[in-house]
Amino acid sequence: MNLLKRWLVFMLALFVAAWLIPGIRVENDGWVVYAITAAILALLNAILLPILKTLSCGLIVLTLGLFSLVLNAGVFMLSSYLAQTWFHVGYIVDDFWAALFGSLIVSVVSMLFSSDKKKKRNDD
Repeated sequence: MNLLKRWLVFMLALFVAAWLIPGIRVENDGWVVYAITAAILALLNAILLPILKTLSCGLIVLTLGLFSLVLNAGVFMLSSYLAQTWFHVGYIVDDFWAALFGSLIVSVVSMLFSSDKKKKRNDD
C-alpha cells in the first residue's frame, strides 16, 4: 500500500511540474503518461540516484550540496528520455532548466508526503 501511495504522489508531482513549468509538456493520454513516467522516475530515484550520489560524493561536498540538484535534474531528464524512447509516452522536458525546476517540484511534493507520513507515525 505504501508503494501505491508513493507512486500516486509522484504522479501528482509530475502533473504539478508539467502544469507550472513551461518547458515540460505532456502529449497524448495524460494520466497514462503520468503513471508510466512516475514509475520510471521512482525506479531511477531508488536505484540510479544513490549510485550517482555515492560516486560524486566529493563533488557534492565541494559544492556544499548544490551538485545534488544537478544530479536530480539529470535523473529527471533521463526519466523523460526513457519514457519517450522505451515506452513511447509523451512526457517531454525541453532543457536543463525545465528539468531542474521540475525536479525541485517533485522533491518538494515528495518531501511533503514523507513529512506527513512521519507525523502520522509520531501521532500513533
